[in-house]
Amino acid sequence: MRKLGNWTRRRIIQLIDLFYWPFFKRNIPESVFRYFFCGSANVLFDWFLFFVFYNFVFQKQLVHVSVVTITPYISAFICTFPITFVSGFLLSKYISFNGSLLRVRVQFLRYFLVVVGCILINYFGLRLFVGEWNFYPTPAKMVVTLFTTLFSYVMQSNFTFKHHKSLTQ
Repeated sequence: MRKLGNWTRRRIIQLIDLFYWPFFKRNIPESVFRYFFCGSANVLFDWFLFFVFYNFVFQKQLVHVSVVTITPYISAFICTFPITFVSGFLLSKYISFNGSLLRVRVQFLRYFLVVVGCILINYFGLRLFVGEWNFYPTPAKMVVTLFTTLFSYVMQSNFTFKHHKSLTQ
């Protein structure tokens, strides 16, 4: 299993590095480029899943669960979250921030905490853009994603997958 994981990691990095053109090499460190590439791929995957769940699974209808009624855009978000949570952690850990010496369980817990922050930004952002300002749900999700991406990068690089100074010096 480890061989398959290492082979997959190498292939993904080779694919990403195909797009690390001279312009990017001059202006963006390789690790930052890989983070944004992986994050962008995960975001596109999230948007695709959100679109499918919102339009085809929930068919833009309210979801009635016991005594609670959930809007279709929040229902779509709830369904896409576990999938993109796992894919995001794996890409971050093994592709973007593979130099961190923290234990996997510590990284996973910290990643979870950062994602909780992202969930709150997503939830309140969607409620604001769609519920209050009447934006279309999919473009609203895209705008909210920009805010979560910024928050996520700062937190992942400085908290979740940080390098211990004493270990890296």
